[in-house]
Amino acid sequence: MTAVSDLDELISSMEPHLHEGVFVFATVTALDDIESGSIVALMRESEGLSVVMTEADAQRQGIPHEFRSSWITLTVTSALEAVGLTAAFSRALGQANISCNVIAGHHRDHLFVPVESTDAAMVALRSLQSAAN
Repeated sequence: MTAVSDLDELISSMEPHLHEGVFVFATVTALDDIESGSIVALMRESEGLSVVMTEADAQRQGIPHEFRSSWITLTVTSALEAVGLTAAFSRALGQANISCNVIAGHHRDHLFVPVESTDAAMVALRSLQSAAN
């Protein structure tokens, strides 16, 4: 699939998808500390390796964690050099008073919002998409 860079097309076709489960953020010192199959996302930081995984996986492995969140993927294949998509959905979520942690993958953007804000986040994202159509 061809990556989209036009902002109007990105927004009108972003199709937010809510993944099942509760996801959390944790910091570990080495990948040996966790089961690699339980990692949803990974980022190296000066404090250690930040990982995102399901809350169940973190609890089962005894990994201290925080920020109980829902994972929403914008299913449009966005070009890495595209401009404005993050600003557009951040603005929509911010206007709804919803915090969001974004992880940009090679093909799509992944949003982690507080569990208690999931429904409102989906409404805000779908409203943004509808307004662009």
